[in-house]
Amino acid sequence: MRAFWTVVHRWAGLTVALFLIVAGLTGAVISWDHEIDEWLNADIMHTPGRGPLQDPLVLAAAVEQADPRAEVSYMTLGLEEGHAASFLVRPRTDPATGAKYALGYNTAYVDPVTARITGHRDSRSIALSRRNLMPWLRHLHESLHMPAFWGSDRWGFRLMGAVALLWLIDSFVALYLTFPPRQAARSARTWARRWRPSWLLRWRAGGYKRHFDLHRAGGLWVWGVIIVVSFTSFSLNLYREVFYPAMSTISTTTPGPYETLRRAPLGTFIEPRIGFADAIAIARREGERLGFAHPPGGIWYGGDFPFYNVSFFDPSDETGTMGMGLSNIYVSSNTGEVLGMHRPWHGTAADVFVQLQLPLHSGRILGLPGRILMSLMGLAVVMLSVTGIVVWERKRRARRLERPAAHGLAGAQPRR
Repeated sequence: MRAFWTVVHRWAGLTVALFLIVAGLTGAVISWDHEIDEWLNADIMHTPGRGPLQDPLVLAAAVEQADPRAEVSYMTLGLEEGHAASFLVRPRTDPATGAKYALGYNTAYVDPVTARITGHRDSRSIALSRRNLMPWLRHLHESLHMPAFWGSDRWGFRLMGAVALLWLIDSFVALYLTFPPRQAARSARTWARRWRPSWLLRWRAGGYKRHFDLHRAGGLWVWGVIIVVSFTSFSLNLYREVFYPAMSTISTTTPGPYETLRRAPLGTFIEPRIGFADAIAIARREGERLGFAHPPGGIWYGGDFPFYNVSFFDPSDETGTMGMGLSNIYVSSNTGEVLGMHRPWHGTAADVFVQLQLPLHSGRILGLPGRILMSLMGLAVVMLSVTGIVVWERKRRARRLERPAAHGLAGAQPRR
């Protein structure tokens, strides 16, 4: 049985190794995406204007006035002096051709005091540049930049979700293989003593033994965090396809509009009947009624679902929104009805478990220490993947060398 699980671990590990190297390296960097992005793009994200902040709707109008081909889909509501407000835009339809305009960007940055546009970038571009480095790394981490086909733009997410699920299963197999054989340990004390070497590193040993120990002992020391990271990777990437339906089957969940409404076909757009201003006012009143700690910080209308997503968070702690510091209210774009909400630590036990997936995966539920931990874990995942490949290659080379020697010994046997 042990030999069977050894083969399973070998080929499952090799299958996911390259994906995990990419995910680990990118994950180690994007734990600091906000800080690195502002450092790289200070020329458009830091603004000189000082004085009263303008209304976000006025800033959105300035974006559309500067380029009539563009229509705002997300606007920053929590404005800060000295920090550019970001506005996501989508291209309008060219009435002459019936096709979408080619904007060359999807984000505009605006000085919240002067309403001057400080710059643009295309955060979905696959061309690597200083301007879009951090969005590029995030998309690589989440979906490998896999393009849309067969009517869906989620194939990359699904692939990485399947990789995460295989990684999760293989992590339990790997743990089992570190245990001493049952027949070799007649008592719990003997078993624990025989398991102890699995946790140790033989630094003075040769190259193969060192790589083997790094792979085995390194995996044991971070095994608990690996389970959290692999499970949350699976749950986030296969949320609609597997995770949420499974959670709803085994426990009581409170579905929101993302779970109950059907997404519009790829490439189509649901025209809203109410505007941003009305949606913001409705969400603000609902947030006040519910006692939300912060006012609206942003509003999004993607056109793929018939509702506005209004987010509530502390604008001075934007990195905390990936923890449990983000609330949402969903407002129907047809009627203005409040369709549901996302509120951290509220709902059933299953609701809270669902809410915890991104905060756990990003480490931001623990604040700065959690972000440091996730960066180190990204490097640890790379180390485990590389040492796993090295161990496999050394064993494969040894087996190749053994075969000719075995054939030579067989041919040298005297005939009878």
